[in-house]
Amino acid sequence: MTETERSIASDPPEVGDVETTDAGLEARVVLRQVARALLMVGILVVISGASIAFALRVAPTQSVSALGQTVSVGATSPTWSTAGPGEVVVFGRSLPTQVDFVGPVRPRLVLTEISIDAQVEGAFAPPGRAAAAAELGEALAAGWRRYFAWEIAFVALGAVLLLGAIAGWRGYGGKRTAMVLVGGLLFVEVVNLSAIMVTAFTAPDILRGLGSVSDLVGRDSIRPVAAAAGPELDEVQAIVLGDSTAAGLGGPALADATPDDEACERSSIAFAETLARVNDWNVDNLGCSGATIEHGVLGSQLAGGRRLAPQLAVAKRATSAEVVIVNVGANDMHWSTLVFLCGASDTCDDRALTAFYQRSLDDFTQDYYELLRQLAALPGDPLVLINQYYVPFDPKLDCLEELGLTSRKIETMLERLVTLNMLLANGAETFGYRTVKPDFSGHELCADQSYVQGIDDAAPLHPNARGQLVIALAGERALLEERA
Repeated sequence: MTETERSIASDPPEVGDVETTDAGLEARVVLRQVARALLMVGILVVISGASIAFALRVAPTQSVSALGQTVSVGATSPTWSTAGPGEVVVFGRSLPTQVDFVGPVRPRLVLTEISIDAQVEGAFAPPGRAAAAAELGEALAAGWRRYFAWEIAFVALGAVLLLGAIAGWRGYGGKRTAMVLVGGLLFVEVVNLSAIMVTAFTAPDILRGLGSVSDLVGRDSIRPVAAAAGPELDEVQAIVLGDSTAAGLGGPALADATPDDEACERSSIAFAETLARVNDWNVDNLGCSGATIEHGVLGSQLAGGRRLAPQLAVAKRATSAEVVIVNVGANDMHWSTLVFLCGASDTCDDRALTAFYQRSLDDFTQDYYELLRQLAALPGDPLVLINQYYVPFDPKLDCLEELGLTSRKIETMLERLVTLNMLLANGAETFGYRTVKPDFSGHELCADQSYVQGIDDAAPLHPNARGQLVIALAGERALLEERA
């Protein structure tokens, strides 16, 4: 007999003590089992999250095409909110969708290509609106469903890899490993379907009601701008649309200026005048100081006390025009206001100025999309050139420090100008138009032989006569390349 047995025999425990001991052992066993189960659930939850994140990152986006618009359909990164907007990327700029989606993961739609021909343009007329919505919306919904089929597959792949790694680390046998893989995979997919599929099931119905990318970013496509009243301008070979840069602000007045020329402050140094002389063209320069896309190009503008018809409406009277040159963006982006605020503030990239800039950029993206779409309806299918903006500043030149524009601030403003030019270029490329980028390198404001009007000149920061000539030459090079 062992020492323990002799001890029990000499002093046997009471029945109550035995029951208490057994109950304590059972409680500890239960607690251990509960803790083990909770640990397993926690591990599975972590595996679920990792697998879903992996799937959302690697699942291939689905390309869909309808009505001349090619869109890449994917998903945003997960959020903690249960509903909210998706994301649309237009010309490289990310915009929230006007419509909200249900679920923590929402559609991300990237506009990759636009090809607008006569048939597609007709789809935007009122009679074809319902068909347009049905075709593009159904294509987006189908792309979304395909994307989530891939997402489910990649979630399964990620879960199997992680569960297999854990089984191998624990040294499980084949049968137990199979049970872990099957049971864990079912758990992970249940979590995935519960958290993600609410969006997958509800988003198609929302997407089916969309007829264009404009709908996604919050604006219905406006009706095509009608031609302005008056006879056809069949003798015009080229049209210039846009803002004060196109108008040639700050130069001498035109010799035979019309009331509209005077109201828009068009001048004899405008690049349109040079292009007219070089090509022996009759160029109708519709550029106007203060013009934006909404108020000037696509809509009417009040300038110099006159109500001017939309520039595009006048351009549609030029039925034989071979070239249309567009210069927009600075007024839409409130560029002069940004420069002033930058000089007056301690920094140009504080939250307030950044928010103002971002909102301006988002609004311009939507207006620019509509302009590019409407340019496709010009008669005669002219060549469209989109001018990017010249660089007016050089951070190495300190002549603007007295106005509060330090080198660091100028660098910030130039970064924003680069973004604007990228947006202009991306939009033009998407629609099949050409971009023109004049080079002012070495001739910025304050440099010798500057191409930019100074602070004390008639139109500060605008191109002077030399700058307008450089813009014209850049446009002429693009024309020669097209003709080659």
